[in-house]
Amino acid sequence: MASRHLSRALVLQTLFECDMTRTLTLTDARVVLKRNAKEFALGPSDLSFAEDLLAGVLAKLEEINAVIQKAAPQWPLENVAPIDRNVLRIGLFELLFGDRQSVPPKVALNEAIELAKSFGGEQSGKFVNGVLGSVYRDLGEPQKDERSKSGAPQMLAGAVVVAQDSGAVALVYDVFHRWTLPKTELAPGELSQDAAIRAVKAELGLAATIVRPLAEHAYMAHEPSGTHEKTVAYFLASVPVQDPLLTPESQGIVEVRWFLPSELSDIPLYEDLRGIINAALA
Repeated sequence: MASRHLSRALVLQTLFECDMTRTLTLTDARVVLKRNAKEFALGPSDLSFAEDLLAGVLAKLEEINAVIQKAAPQWPLENVAPIDRNVLRIGLFELLFGDRQSVPPKVALNEAIELAKSFGGEQSGKFVNGVLGSVYRDLGEPQKDERSKSGAPQMLAGAVVVAQDSGAVALVYDVFHRWTLPKTELAPGELSQDAAIRAVKAELGLAATIVRPLAEHAYMAHEPSGTHEKTVAYFLASVPVQDPLLTPESQGIVEVRWFLPSELSDIPLYEDLRGIINAALA
């Protein structure tokens, strides 16, 4: 998970808290940011990015609010849900005032939409997409046709880990409030199944055995350096018993837990992973 995405989530949390307490001044916001940063475990460069983003949003707050009101005239600013309002503030700052070499417009759009989906309500993603999309079109859709300059897709490997004694599946809970599968990037010369085993050990604390390949999941990752194609090779991995899982220490992991197959339909899981998990349990 991109560390700048975590930085934006930290800024969103800070803006939301300041907005609700009506203390949207930079001095107060910096205090809240530093307090909240402790639970995100960001490195110095990522914290610096968060501090600069927060300061930028607050410096341009009146202009950004005016843009929101113009782009969504049917929604008075005070009637916009607080999460949506502050996601828009972050997205609009990066879209209108940010460094486009560091954060291309498409990245700003997609990052804001993902924040809305993760932290907002059921319609937040669509609402944010509509408002930002309108502003983006008014700007003439800058860098619309710019594609990733990276060559081959970045390769990762992950696993659906199933306990033989219970049939339970081990999942990872991230800071965006979604359950997901353990995965990691391949090291130079590393086989996909070896990387999958390494991911299971690092994120779950389990020594698993690879049973069979499941599927390859290709997607486009929108990052500050551009849009990059990534492909994750997923495997079915097995452990004999439902052992206790590792206490999360990795950046971006909040919780790890076993789920029985009957529980999977009721949890907030990334939808594109359901088919892969179902294939593992078939």
